[in-house]
Amino acid sequence: MARQNLTDRFITSRKPAKPGKRDDYPDAIVPGLALRVTDKGFKSFVLVARYPSHPKNPTRRALGNYGALSLERAREKARNWLELIGKGIDPQTHEAREKAAAQRRQANSFAAVAAEFLDRHASGLRKEKEARTIIEGEFVKRWGARPISDIEPLEVSTAIRAIVNRGAPYQAHNALGYIRRLFNWAIGTHEFGMETSPVERLKPADLIGKREARERTLLDTELRAVWDAADGMGYPYGPLFRLLILTGQREREVADMAWGEVDFEKHLWTIPAARMKGARAHEMPLSPAAVALLQSLPRHKGDFVFSTTGGAKPVNGFSKAKVRIDKRSGVAGWKIHDLRRTMRTHLSALPVQDLVRELVIAHAKPGLHRVYDQHAYQDEKRECLELWETRLRSIVEPPPRNVTNLEQKRAERAREIA
Repeated sequence: MARQNLTDRFITSRKPAKPGKRDDYPDAIVPGLALRVTDKGFKSFVLVARYPSHPKNPTRRALGNYGALSLERAREKARNWLELIGKGIDPQTHEAREKAAAQRRQANSFAAVAAEFLDRHASGLRKEKEARTIIEGEFVKRWGARPISDIEPLEVSTAIRAIVNRGAPYQAHNALGYIRRLFNWAIGTHEFGMETSPVERLKPADLIGKREARERTLLDTELRAVWDAADGMGYPYGPLFRLLILTGQREREVADMAWGEVDFEKHLWTIPAARMKGARAHEMPLSPAAVALLQSLPRHKGDFVFSTTGGAKPVNGFSKAKVRIDKRSGVAGWKIHDLRRTMRTHLSALPVQDLVRELVIAHAKPGLHRVYDQHAYQDEKRECLELWETRLRSIVEPPPRNVTNLEQKRAERAREIA
């Protein structure tokens, strides 16, 4: 049949083919494109071409039904198919891959991938709970149902800037680090259709600003006020704050303490490698005050020392406890990590080797010293911590002011006059 300049008017005017027959009307504009009309009057578009799977003979393949597929769209689709055929690609195979990729994108929503990341990878993060809170609170809430591959760099930078704008630059740095790791992990698994990361070219200094190291240490009067306030808070957070001060360990290292880690006979607390920043077990000698504090705590069925769930889970979320201790102590402008920095600053005033001071707070040994010197320094650390307990006691329990002879006489004269 001669080629026709197909139009909608021409298509709608076609009558059904003879019984048992099909009529094809080739298009004069796109080679191989034709309108097919059945004996029932059903109309569709086909493309006649030598497909890569059958290169010897021309073959008809359906493009779509007229109505569901417009004439304009049929021509566009036919041109695309012809271009693929010219490259040796079978259009149906290509479309099947595209459809599978689209389905994969929908299945791989940001929320689903984030959940996989947290379930399979977050346990390896030093601050697992913080990672979960930030990823779920800052990013899943924004992009949850969207395909992860659709997230653009501008959207990531907007989310980070929102954290900065509410006055939390340190959290913004942490959030950028976690979201970068999430996308890099998704790419590395090859499971989620990710090939590039929207975080790749986002630089913390440009987006957030330089990360300034905190230098805040508590004055002796502030440390005494916090210590006293902790005493009035009760279990679990009161003694937890005091143990942070006594040991100088990190917040989660103390909060996640388990009874199985404590050896009361040896006065020793061993933090397993899985909970340490450097992934190395840390032996922490316990001073007499630390031992007494732990022995005074309630024992639950569960193994966690500081718990509101009967020891089944450790305490989680210090924000309310921090507000309470701020209110009780009257000390403002400090963070929980500042207790660790304050303790380490006081250690510098003690007659102890600097290496021992660093080992007490679980800082790695420098250079080759770490590799070849496996001495645990347990006795030296114990001495350091006992000296710190003595110094701390002088701060939080200052001796009464000495009364001079002159003051005694003045007091006696005042009593005589009264």
